Amino acid sequence: MHVGATLRLLRVDAGLSLRDLAKRIGVSSAYLSRVEHGLDAVPTPARISAIARELDIPPTLLMDVAHQVSPLMANYLEQEPGAGPLFLEIARRKLTGPQLARLRQLLDAEFPSRDALREEPPLTLAPLLTPERLVLQLSCSRLEDALDVAAGRLASAVPGTGAAALATHLLRREEQVSSAVGNGVAVPRASLADGPTVAALVTLARPLRAETPDEQPLRLVVVLLSREGGRIARLQLTHVARLASLGLADRLAEVQHPHEVLQRLQAMEHLS
Repeated sequence: MHVGATLRLLRVDAGLSLRDLAKRIGVSSAYLSRVEHGLDAVPTPARISAIARELDIPPTLLMDVAHQVSPLMANYLEQEPGAGPLFLEIARRKLTGPQLARLRQLLDAEFPSRDALREEPPLTLAPLLTPERLVLQLSCSRLEDALDVAAGRLASAVPGTGAAALATHLLRREEQVSSAVGNGVAVPRASLADGPTVAALVTLARPLRAETPDEQPLRLVVVLLSREGGRIARLQLTHVARLASLGLADRLAEVQHPHEVLQRLQAMEHLS
């Protein structure tokens, strides 16, 4: 799992230097640098939780990106061993996203949660997209080309924002820190002084060779446009990284119609 690239993106977005974040979580900057570059093992759940708190995002969300088991779940299974067979039964039956959503609705109705972790607003990418902002099977030889196309689709959604200026801004951020989060996905982001949070999604006709944390070529680009910085932007970025770790690029690779993209994305996000 290549959570390090996502950590680096989030850290830069939060305006923290490597040394600042390392000091806050009680590790050396050398260690944190190795984690960000995928040279060291994925941090422990406790350390991921510490990082998430400093970045002001839910620890469980960052653990999902790293495919780490939350201490909450581990402690619960220790206290209630009978829950383990139930989890295994869900896996054995291979419940789909909609089926799991129905199960969750039943749990909410019968056993309302008072856990603060559930108070987070649901994170979804699909509502930020429209068919007009979905570019499928784009042929290009550089990430810059994909950013140009995405900027053209996004500019119309934000009055007063020119496509050329937006593309330049995206490219400058890309030069500062790579937006590749692994699994064939890049998440370039631009900040605006005002305006709605919107997104564009581009699938590539041919994998694009680029610098990525897992050396997998890019197959999917999700461009996020949001108000200047802030927690919501980091939450959305982490959410897309989580979708990437769940195989977003694979699920959308051969899709030819925008509405099918939205349907598949909504199915993935059904439990968010």
